[in-house]
Amino acid sequence: MTTIDINALSPEQIQNLLKQASPEVLKASLSEKENETAENRKAYKQSVNEAVPVVINTLKTISLALQNGKVDVFQTLKILLDLKADAYDVKQGQQSHTFSDENGNSVVFGFRVNDGWDDTVNAGVDKIKEVISSLSHDENSAKLVSAIDKLLKKDAKGNLKASRVLELRQLAKDFNDTKFTDAVEIISAAYKPVRSAFFIEGYTTDPQGKKQSIPLSITSVDFPAGTDISELFPIEPVEVVESEKSEA
Repeated sequence: MTTIDINALSPEQIQNLLKQASPEVLKASLSEKENETAENRKAYKQSVNEAVPVVINTLKTISLALQNGKVDVFQTLKILLDLKADAYDVKQGQQSHTFSDENGNSVVFGFRVNDGWDDTVNAGVDKIKEVISSLSHDENSAKLVSAIDKLLKKDAKGNLKASRVLELRQLAKDFNDTKFTDAVEIISAAYKPVRSAFFIEGYTTDPQGKKQSIPLSITSVDFPAGTDISELFPIEPVEVVESEKSEA
Protein backbone atom coordinates (compact mmCIF):
# COMPACT_ATOMS: atom_id res chain seq x y z
CA MET A 1 0.00 0.00 0.00
CA THR A 2 1.37 3.42 -0.97
CA THR A 3 1.75 6.01 1.79
CA ILE A 4 1.54 9.75 1.25
CA ASP A 5 3.74 12.41 2.83
CA ILE A 6 1.24 15.09 3.88
CA ASN A 7 4.05 17.59 4.52
CA ALA A 8 4.94 17.56 0.84
CA LEU A 9 1.42 18.46 -0.30
CA SER A 10 -0.09 21.89 -0.90
CA PRO A 11 -3.37 22.82 0.87
CA GLU A 12 -5.27 22.23 -2.39
CA GLN A 13 -3.68 18.80 -2.81
CA ILE A 14 -4.55 17.88 0.75
CA GLN A 15 -8.15 18.94 0.15
CA ASN A 16 -8.36 16.81 -3.00
CA LEU A 17 -6.76 13.92 -1.17
CA LEU A 18 -9.39 14.05 1.54
CA LYS A 19 -12.07 13.87 -1.11
CA GLN A 20 -10.52 11.05 -3.15
CA ALA A 21 -8.36 8.93 -0.87
CA SER A 22 -9.67 5.84 0.81
CA PRO A 23 -9.82 5.66 4.62
CA GLU A 24 -6.95 3.16 4.58
CA VAL A 25 -4.63 5.56 2.74
CA LEU A 26 -5.53 8.46 5.00
CA LYS A 27 -4.99 6.34 8.07
CA ALA A 28 -1.57 5.23 6.85
CA SER A 29 -0.51 8.84 6.14
CA LEU A 30 -1.66 10.06 9.53
CA SER A 31 0.07 7.15 11.22
CA GLU A 32 3.33 8.03 9.48
CA LYS A 33 2.98 11.66 10.60
CA GLU A 34 2.36 10.57 14.20
CA ASN A 35 5.39 8.31 14.13
CA GLU A 36 7.54 11.14 12.79
CA THR A 37 6.31 13.50 15.54
CA ALA A 38 7.00 10.87 18.20
CA GLU A 39 10.53 10.38 16.87
CA ASN A 40 11.17 14.14 16.79
CA ARG A 41 10.05 14.50 20.40
CA LYS A 42 12.16 11.55 21.46
CA ALA A 43 15.19 13.05 19.70
CA TYR A 44 14.55 16.42 21.38
CA LYS A 45 14.42 14.88 24.86
CA GLN A 46 17.61 12.97 24.14
CA SER A 47 19.32 16.19 23.05
CA VAL A 48 18.22 17.87 26.30
CA ASN A 49 19.61 14.96 28.34
CA GLU A 50 22.94 15.29 26.53
CA ALA A 51 23.23 19.11 26.51
CA VAL A 52 22.13 20.01 30.04
CA PRO A 53 24.99 18.15 31.82
CA VAL A 54 27.49 19.94 29.56
CA VAL A 55 26.00 23.33 30.45
CA ILE A 56 25.89 22.43 34.16
CA ASN A 57 29.57 21.47 34.09
CA THR A 58 30.40 24.81 32.43
CA LEU A 59 28.47 26.71 35.11
CA LYS A 60 30.12 24.69 37.89
CA THR A 61 33.53 25.56 36.44
CA ILE A 62 32.60 29.26 36.40
CA SER A 63 31.30 29.03 39.97
CA LEU A 64 34.49 27.35 41.17
CA ALA A 65 36.59 30.02 39.43
CA LEU A 66 34.59 32.72 41.23
CA GLN A 67 35.05 30.95 44.58
CA ASN A 68 38.81 30.66 44.11
CA GLY A 69 39.05 34.23 42.85
CA LYS A 70 37.11 35.46 45.88
CA VAL A 71 39.56 33.79 48.23
CA ASP A 72 42.54 35.21 46.30
CA VAL A 73 41.13 38.75 46.43
CA PHE A 74 40.35 38.57 50.16
CA GLN A 75 43.81 37.17 50.92
CA THR A 76 45.52 39.94 48.94
CA LEU A 77 43.43 42.72 50.48
CA LYS A 78 43.95 41.29 53.97
CA ILE A 79 47.66 42.01 53.50
CA LEU A 80 46.78 45.63 52.70
CA LEU A 81 44.54 45.79 55.78
CA ASP A 82 47.39 44.61 57.98
CA LEU A 83 49.78 47.13 56.43
CA LYS A 84 47.23 49.92 56.93
CA ALA A 85 46.72 48.93 60.56
CA ASP A 86 50.47 49.10 61.21
CA ALA A 87 51.05 52.32 59.26
CA TYR A 88 48.12 54.31 60.65
CA ASP A 89 47.49 52.53 63.95
CA VAL A 90 43.83 51.86 63.11
CA LYS A 91 41.52 49.00 63.99
CA GLN A 92 39.99 46.67 61.39
CA GLY A 93 36.58 46.05 62.93
CA GLN A 94 34.54 47.96 60.38
CA GLN A 95 32.07 46.27 58.04
CA SER A 96 33.79 47.11 54.75
CA HIS A 97 37.03 48.59 53.40
CA THR A 98 37.93 50.48 50.22
CA PHE A 99 41.31 50.67 48.50
CA SER A 100 42.04 53.02 45.59
CA ASP A 101 45.13 53.51 43.46
CA GLU A 102 46.38 56.66 41.75
CA ASN A 103 44.96 55.54 38.39
CA GLY A 104 41.33 55.66 39.53
CA ASN A 105 40.93 51.94 40.16
CA SER A 106 39.24 50.93 43.39
CA VAL A 107 37.99 47.84 45.16
CA VAL A 108 35.49 47.57 48.00
CA PHE A 109 35.17 44.41 50.06
CA GLY A 110 33.53 43.35 53.27
CA PHE A 111 30.23 41.89 54.41
CA ARG A 112 26.60 42.97 54.41
CA VAL A 113 24.27 42.74 57.37
CA ASN A 114 20.52 42.19 57.48
CA ASP A 115 18.55 43.55 60.41
CA GLY A 116 17.27 40.88 62.76
CA TRP A 117 15.38 40.92 66.06
CA ASP A 118 14.45 38.40 68.70
CA ASP A 119 10.89 38.03 69.98
CA THR A 120 11.35 40.52 72.84
CA VAL A 121 11.33 43.41 70.37
CA ASN A 122 7.54 43.26 70.35
CA ALA A 123 7.46 43.79 74.11
CA GLY A 124 9.43 47.00 73.69
CA VAL A 125 7.19 48.19 70.85
CA ASP A 126 4.04 47.46 72.86
CA LYS A 127 5.48 49.30 75.86
CA ILE A 128 6.18 52.39 73.74
CA LYS A 129 2.66 52.30 72.37
CA GLU A 130 1.30 52.22 75.93
CA VAL A 131 3.29 55.34 76.74
CA ILE A 132 2.17 57.34 73.72
CA SER A 133 -1.45 56.25 74.14
CA SER A 134 -1.46 57.85 77.57
CA LEU A 135 -0.28 61.22 76.28
CA SER A 136 -2.61 64.19 76.23
CA HIS A 137 -3.80 64.95 72.75
CA ASP A 138 -2.45 68.46 72.32
CA GLU A 139 -0.52 69.63 69.26
CA ASN A 140 2.93 68.85 70.62
CA SER A 141 2.06 65.34 71.78
CA ALA A 142 0.37 64.63 68.45
CA LYS A 143 3.62 65.49 66.66
CA LEU A 144 5.55 63.24 69.04
CA VAL A 145 3.17 60.33 68.50
CA SER A 146 3.44 60.80 64.74
CA ALA A 147 7.26 60.79 64.90
CA ILE A 148 7.33 57.66 67.07
CA ASP A 149 4.86 55.84 64.80
CA LYS A 150 7.14 56.50 61.83
CA LEU A 151 10.16 55.16 63.69
CA LEU A 152 8.26 52.01 64.68
CA LYS A 153 7.03 51.36 61.15
CA LYS A 154 8.20 47.94 59.94
CA ASP A 155 9.61 47.04 56.53
CA ALA A 156 8.14 44.60 54.01
CA LYS A 157 9.60 41.67 55.97
CA GLY A 158 7.96 42.81 59.20
CA ASN A 159 11.18 44.04 60.83
CA LEU A 160 12.10 47.37 62.39
CA LYS A 161 14.95 49.29 60.81
CA ALA A 162 18.00 49.40 63.04
CA SER A 163 18.85 52.96 61.94
CA ARG A 164 15.60 54.18 63.50
CA VAL A 165 16.48 52.79 66.92
CA LEU A 166 19.19 55.46 67.21
CA GLU A 167 16.51 58.10 66.64
CA LEU A 168 14.33 56.39 69.26
CA ARG A 169 17.23 56.64 71.70
CA GLN A 170 17.46 60.37 71.10
CA LEU A 171 13.71 60.73 71.55
CA ALA A 172 13.97 58.83 74.83
CA LYS A 173 16.55 61.34 76.08
CA ASP A 174 14.39 64.28 75.06
CA PHE A 175 11.17 62.71 76.36
CA ASN A 176 12.79 61.78 79.69
CA ASP A 177 10.22 59.15 80.65
CA THR A 178 11.40 56.07 82.55
CA LYS A 179 8.93 53.71 80.92
CA PHE A 180 9.68 55.03 77.44
CA THR A 181 13.44 54.75 78.02
CA ASP A 182 13.04 51.17 79.26
CA ALA A 183 11.01 50.29 76.16
CA VAL A 184 13.75 51.65 73.88
CA GLU A 185 16.36 49.66 75.80
CA ILE A 186 14.28 46.49 75.33
CA ILE A 187 14.16 47.13 71.58
CA SER A 188 17.90 47.82 71.44
CA ALA A 189 18.71 44.63 73.33
CA ALA A 190 16.48 42.64 70.96
CA TYR A 191 18.58 43.63 67.94
CA LYS A 192 20.24 40.54 66.47
CA PRO A 193 21.91 41.47 63.16
CA VAL A 194 22.56 38.66 60.69
CA ARG A 195 25.60 38.71 58.40
CA SER A 196 24.25 37.93 54.94
CA ALA A 197 27.20 37.74 52.54
CA PHE A 198 30.81 38.68 51.91
CA PHE A 199 31.11 40.89 48.84
CA ILE A 200 33.66 42.33 46.43
CA GLU A 201 33.11 45.33 44.17
CA GLY A 202 35.65 46.55 41.62
CA TYR A 203 35.71 49.86 39.75
CA THR A 204 37.81 51.46 37.04
CA THR A 205 37.84 55.02 35.69
CA ASP A 206 37.47 55.57 31.94
CA PRO A 207 39.35 58.26 29.96
CA GLN A 208 36.44 60.66 30.54
CA GLY A 209 36.79 60.25 34.28
CA LYS A 210 33.62 58.22 34.66
CA LYS A 211 33.57 55.45 37.24
CA GLN A 212 32.82 52.03 35.74
CA SER A 213 31.74 49.00 37.74
CA ILE A 214 33.39 45.66 36.93
CA PRO A 215 30.67 43.00 36.45
CA LEU A 216 31.34 40.12 38.81
CA SER A 217 28.28 37.91 38.22
CA ILE A 218 27.36 35.86 35.18
CA THR A 219 24.09 37.80 35.02
CA SER A 220 25.58 41.27 34.98
CA VAL A 221 28.58 40.58 32.75
CA ASP A 222 28.13 41.49 29.07
CA PHE A 223 28.72 39.18 26.10
CA PRO A 224 32.05 39.73 24.29
CA ALA A 225 32.12 42.75 21.97
CA GLY A 226 30.58 41.96 18.58
CA THR A 227 28.39 39.12 19.82
CA ASP A 228 25.14 38.87 17.84
CA ILE A 229 22.63 38.02 20.52
CA SER A 230 19.94 37.27 17.93
CA GLU A 231 22.00 34.25 16.88
CA LEU A 232 22.10 33.00 20.48
CA PHE A 233 18.60 33.75 21.71
CA PRO A 234 15.36 34.37 19.79
CA ILE A 235 13.93 37.76 20.72
CA GLU A 236 10.62 38.98 19.35
CA PRO A 237 10.28 42.63 18.36
CA VAL A 238 9.08 44.82 21.22
CA GLU A 239 5.92 45.81 19.39
CA VAL A 240 4.88 42.17 19.02
CA VAL A 241 5.41 41.46 22.71
CA GLU A 242 3.48 44.59 23.72
CA SER A 243 0.64 43.65 21.38
CA GLU A 244 0.35 40.20 22.90
CA LYS A 245 0.32 41.70 26.41
CA SER A 246 -2.51 44.06 25.51
CA GLU A 247 -4.56 41.23 24.03
CA ALA A 248 -4.03 39.12 27.16
